[in-house]
Amino acid sequence: MADAAVMFFAWLEGLPLSTFIRESNSLLAFPFFLFLHTLGIGITVGGTAVISGALLGVWPRRSPLKPLERLYPLVYTGFWLEIVTGIVMFMNDATVYGRNPDLYWKLAFVAGAMVLLAAMRRTVFGDPRLDAGPVPARARLLAAASLVCWFVVIVTGRLIAYLNPQPVFF
Repeated sequence: MADAAVMFFAWLEGLPLSTFIRESNSLLAFPFFLFLHTLGIGITVGGTAVISGALLGVWPRRSPLKPLERLYPLVYTGFWLEIVTGIVMFMNDATVYGRNPDLYWKLAFVAGAMVLLAAMRRTVFGDPRLDAGPVPARARLLAAASLVCWFVVIVTGRLIAYLNPQPVFF
């Protein structure tokens, strides 16, 4: 398994796109993908923070929460932008990133955050009584857990850039 991973990561690094991203001095190489990745994170985390903050009570009283559901397509667009650009940036130096445990922590918390976001949409915004009374405790718990997940995603993402990788599975 470990040898197969090493070979796959080395193959990814050898692709023309990977070489371009890694070796080009063009602003359309790594800086462009890093910018788009950061933009995607800002859109995703920003939209999620607005939704979560509203569910946690950081929202004007008597203002309906249901219209915030319109943020979901924007949040999902930011998420897919993160995924695509994250894969391209991973390809740039796959043999190093593939050994960095912070990357795997980040990916686990991204998955958790997206599961929580979908659960909020289904259980909270799917409730026709959402704006009829106080926000249910379950909704507040989902919102708080979502914010914690995104906080960990951002911290681990920065750690990927600054900490040397430690072997995970090889």
